[in-house]
Amino acid sequence: MKVSDILNCITEVAPIDWQESYDNAGLQVGDENAEAKKALVTLDVTEELVDEAIAKGCDLIVSHHPLIFRGLKQITPYSAIGRAVMKAIKHDIAIISMHTNLDNSYLGVNAALAEKLGLANLRILQPTTSDPQLRGAGMIGEFAETLTEEDFLRRVAETIDSPCLRHSAFTGRGVKRVAMCGGSGSFLLPEACSQRADAFLTADVKYHDFFLPEGQLLFVDGGHFETEQFTKELICGLIRKKFPTFAAEIAETNTNSVHYFVKI
Repeated sequence: MKVSDILNCITEVAPIDWQESYDNAGLQVGDENAEAKKALVTLDVTEELVDEAIAKGCDLIVSHHPLIFRGLKQITPYSAIGRAVMKAIKHDIAIISMHTNLDNSYLGVNAALAEKLGLANLRILQPTTSDPQLRGAGMIGEFAETLTEEDFLRRVAETIDSPCLRHSAFTGRGVKRVAMCGGSGSFLLPEACSQRADAFLTADVKYHDFFLPEGQLLFVDGGHFETEQFTKELICGLIRKKFPTFAAEIAETNTNSVHYFVKI
C-alpha cells in the first residue's frame, strides 16, 4: 500500500480542493509514493503522538488538524512542531491531514457528530452553489422526538463526554431541529437561525456571541476537540472500508489542548 492510496481513499469523499483557502490539507510530511503498512489516526499531531506512532511501528499518521498549518521558516528542535516534524522524518513516518475539506463534506465531520447525537433527516446547513447536496458548511437535522433544553444539553454532554457546556440563555422551548458545526462554527449562527433550528452546537464561541441569538435558539459551545473527536472514527472507517486488510488504528494519545477544572 502506498501513502497516496490512503490519501486518495479519504479524498474520494472529501476532495482536497474542498478545503478553505487558508487551509493546508493533504500530505504534510513524507513521500506519497512511499510504502505504508500501518496508520495511526488522530485529531492532532503532537510530539507525543509521533512517539506513539514510533512505538507501534506505524509508518503513517493521518490527522484531522494539520501539523503544518502556517508557513515554517525553520525546522528545529526549539518548537513543538519542529520536533514533531524532525522525529517523523527520522523514523520515516509520513503525515497526512484532512482538515476543512473533511469539514465541508456531507460525509465528513458533521455527519459523524450528527450520527452520534442520533439526528436524522440530515442536510448541509450552508451548502455551496456547486455540489450543494455534498459540499458545504455545517449540518442540520432532527430528533425523532422533541427534547427539553436540559435533556438536549445532557445528551450533548454525554455524547461528547464533556464535563461542562457553555450555552446561551434558555429559550423556554423544546429542541427538535438542531444545527451543528464541529470546531469553530460561530459564523453559521445566522444560517442556523434563518433555518429555524431550536439549537446550534459548535465550539470556540466568544462571550458576546452568546447574546446574538436573542432567544431564537439555544447556542451551545461543546468544545473544539469534543465536537470533532468522532472524526478519528470516521477516517479509520474510510480506510478500513476501502482497504480491509490494512492496519489502521485510532491513537491512544489524548491531544486535547484544553483541560477542565470542575468545581464540585
